[in-house]
Amino acid sequence: MTTPVVQDLVSVIIPVRNRAQWLQEAADSVLLQTHPLVEVLVCDDGSTDGTERAADEMAACHPEKIRVLHLPPRGAGAAREAGRLAARGEFIQYLDSDDLLLPEKFRLQIAALRARPDCEIAYGITRLVDEQGRILEDPYKWSGREIPHLFPSLLVDRWWNTHTPLYCRSICDRIGSWSDLRYSQDWEYDARAGALNVKLAFVNQPVCHMRKHSGQRQTGKYWLTPTDQLRFFNTLFRCALAAGVDESAPEMRHFARWVFAKARQAAQLGESAVAADLLSLAEEAAPSMTSFRRYRRWSQLLGWRRVAVASEWLRRATRRPFSHDTMRQSWMGPAESEQKT
Repeated sequence: MTTPVVQDLVSVIIPVRNRAQWLQEAADSVLLQTHPLVEVLVCDDGSTDGTERAADEMAACHPEKIRVLHLPPRGAGAAREAGRLAARGEFIQYLDSDDLLLPEKFRLQIAALRARPDCEIAYGITRLVDEQGRILEDPYKWSGREIPHLFPSLLVDRWWNTHTPLYCRSICDRIGSWSDLRYSQDWEYDARAGALNVKLAFVNQPVCHMRKHSGQRQTGKYWLTPTDQLRFFNTLFRCALAAGVDESAPEMRHFARWVFAKARQAAQLGESAVAADLLSLAEEAAPSMTSFRRYRRWSQLLGWRRVAVASEWLRRATRRPFSHDTMRQSWMGPAESEQKT
C-alpha cells in the first residue's frame, strides 16, 4: 500500500548503528528547524550498545515527530531504504547520525525549490566542523559552488555530503531503492539521480555541518572490495552516459584513469578477472587512450599480477607524477593532489 504524501512535510531519515552519543544531537538539529513540519525516522541498523533504547526514549518524548524502525544489521543503504519507504513527506532529507543540520536548512531549501519548480533537489553550503563545533572548512568540498547538474562533476568526486541536499519525494521515487554497497552507496544513489538529468537549486548560505570526530565514520578507513568497485564504477559510468557526458569531457578522461588505477590495484591483489573487467570499463570510457590497450596486451602475455606489481614499482622508482588527465577532487588541497595516483 502506498504511503500518503503529506504536503510541506520533510521526512528526515537517520540510519544509525551503535552511535548513541551522537544520535540525540542529530535529531535535535531536526527538531530545531524553523520549518515546523518535520518527521524523523530513526532507522536502527541492529544496534547493540544501547542506541536502540536511546532511540525509543527519544520517540517517547516526541511521539508526534519521531518514529523508530528497528532493523536487522544490513548496512546504511538498507537502513535508508527502509526509512524512504516509510516516509510520508513531500521532501526527503537523509542525515547521518553524527552530522548536524542548521536551523534554517529546510526553510531555505524548500523556498529555493518552490521558486524553481523545474528543480527537484536543493543544496546549500556545508561546513566541516570539529567535535566542539569549531569551523575547519567553510565551504566544505564543492558545496559553495553553484552547479546546475550532478554530472559531469560526479565522475570526479561526490562533491557534497549525504545531508547537503534536500530531495523532492518525486525524484526519490524515480531514483528507486538504495544500493546494498557497503561504502559509497550514497554516491551511487546520486549517480542514478544524475542519470535522470535532475536540475539543482543552489542556496548560497550554510545549511549543515559535517562533523570531523575521533570516532569511526561509516565509511571508515577502507573502501570497496574489487568486486564492488566494479559494480560501483559500472553504475557511475552508465549513469554519466545517460546524462549525456561525452568521451571527450575532462571528467570522463579522469574517470577512465581512476578506473585504470583501480584495475592495477585489483591485479596486485590477485583479482585478475576483476582487473580485466575494470580495464575494459576504462577502455570503454576513453577508447582513444592507447596506453590501456598496451597494458592489456602485456598483462595477457606476462600475467596480470606480475605486470601490476612491476608497474607500481616503476612508478615509485621514477616518481612518475599522476597523469595530466587526473583532476583534483573536492576534498583535496594542492599538496594532496600532488600525491594522487
